[in-house]
Amino acid sequence: MILKKINKSDLEDIYEREKKHLVKAVKNGKSPYHIFTLSTINDDSAELRMVVLRKVNTNPFKLFFNSDIRSPKANQLKNNKYCNVLFYDSIRRVQMRFKCLITINYKNNISQAAWNKTALQSRKCYMGPYSPSSILKEWHPNVPIDCIERDPIEEESQSGFKNFMNIELDIIKADILELHYNGHIRFEVLKNNKFNFLSA
Repeated sequence: MILKKINKSDLEDIYEREKKHLVKAVKNGKSPYHIFTLSTINDDSAELRMVVLRKVNTNPFKLFFNSDIRSPKANQLKNNKYCNVLFYDSIRRVQMRFKCLITINYKNNISQAAWNKTALQSRKCYMGPYSPSSILKEWHPNVPIDCIERDPIEEESQSGFKNFMNIELDIIKADILELHYNGHIRFEVLKNNKFNFLSA
């Protein structure tokens, strides 16, 4: 039996390949990377939810997503400057975990640019009368009733901007895992671009 050889240049290639997959996932709703898991801390416990990848910068490496400023998630992001995110491609069997430094963009040039790129259909999600996770006496769609069967017009949609925030995640550490029958490949990438092999 011949043991496969993996060197650090292979790790660099894998990392760059996965970054390209992330960039493509922004506009490809069928990509397994288009929606990812965000983990935040609520008091003394972790909370998880899925969010949509909206933008990727490769250098410096940053991820972006949007959220409602009224949500519990927003408070958790404000109260802890770090979070963790998880991506997994079940077809290629690649897992990526990132530790991130959080920047909240709210009513600034970055959030305005993100809002301008947000479709009217998506904007109505920020126009709801109730804060996300509010307890309701009865079911409510939490979008304006007159917009249930239609998208808001541009002028109407602007009422949602006050609830809109864009989250910027600066990658501090990456943990990449490739699953293989003949030996998994796992490594970390630190902020200084140092690559370390890890046991799987």
